[in-house]
Amino acid sequence: MSILFSPHRIGEQSFVNRIVVSPMCQYSARDGIANDWHLQHLMQLAISGAGLVMVEATAVEARGRITHGCLGLYSDDAEAAMARILAAARAVAAPGTRFGIQLGHAGRKASVHAPWEGGQPLRDKEGDAAPWTCVAPSALPFTDNWPQPQQLDESGIEQVIRAHVDAARRAIRLGFDVIELHCGHGYLLHQFQSPLSNRRNDAWGGDARGRNRIITEIATRLKEAMPADRVLGARITGTDWVDAGISIDDASRLVMALKERGVGYVCVTSGFVVPGAPIPFGPGFQVRFAEEIRRRTGISTRTVGGITEPAQAEEIIASGKADQVALARAFLADPRWVWRAAESLGASAYYPPPYARAAGMRKQ
Repeated sequence: MSILFSPHRIGEQSFVNRIVVSPMCQYSARDGIANDWHLQHLMQLAISGAGLVMVEATAVEARGRITHGCLGLYSDDAEAAMARILAAARAVAAPGTRFGIQLGHAGRKASVHAPWEGGQPLRDKEGDAAPWTCVAPSALPFTDNWPQPQQLDESGIEQVIRAHVDAARRAIRLGFDVIELHCGHGYLLHQFQSPLSNRRNDAWGGDARGRNRIITEIATRLKEAMPADRVLGARITGTDWVDAGISIDDASRLVMALKERGVGYVCVTSGFVVPGAPIPFGPGFQVRFAEEIRRRTGISTRTVGGITEPAQAEEIIASGKADQVALARAFLADPRWVWRAAESLGASAYYPPPYARAAGMRKQ
């Protein structure tokens, strides 16, 4: 029997298997509002048979978008558009598929071009793609040639926290099963946690507890606002890949604090808070961090990064290295990845009736 296709439970939510569609930025929205691109994207992933489908990183306020094309959940129009997309996805989804949303804020890495346009900071006089002022824990630019962000003061920090709570309330109204805080990839919450980007000496910096404070405060307020049957999770950083940055010890301390506040799982990623870190990209290069966090804290863990093959995903779960595996590019390349995995591992998969004739054609 395939362990990858075994059920899993986090809090009050059950998942039909251990496969997660990872949040994948599409850079295709307008003023945070989803459109027909997101409709087809989420609907095809909904029929995949994955136990959990995560909507891409969604900004909690307009200045928290990475690009002009990033999704947001900070307006009534954005909420209404997301309601349409989610309803359509649920209507075609495989039985038992859960849906989650990742809430984020880009901080000093905001106001940039889409990756296919170079990913560099927006400059003045670029038509509709006008730049905006970024915020950060400290007035340190991401690189020397990026704009200097504005350091958040107490009222600014409170505004960011409230924006997360407001977006979470919208997500709750929409009926998302899972709400995930994005505390990785060098975005705002990661910027607060890492000593490489947080040089504050007040209550929001200074030591590990201070640097973690905004994350734990947001988690506390979100948990208070969420019904008991929804799951609160977090994508966290296992390492910055730089000696002076976040280590697995730092990550473990943050996870224990989050677990005490009712966070049900963590997805463990790494890097990207500073450029040039020696990240050893490769198949499953981050699995060891999820395994170590799971061992130290006992929290449910998800691993992500370089996972492409069914046998690889099966081994990760079967050996106890993580409780869930999240795939991103593998699903972009093959939205029917779950069908292939089931057939290669001898498990059952759901085929929508119009597609049932394709069963048995994806073995490798």
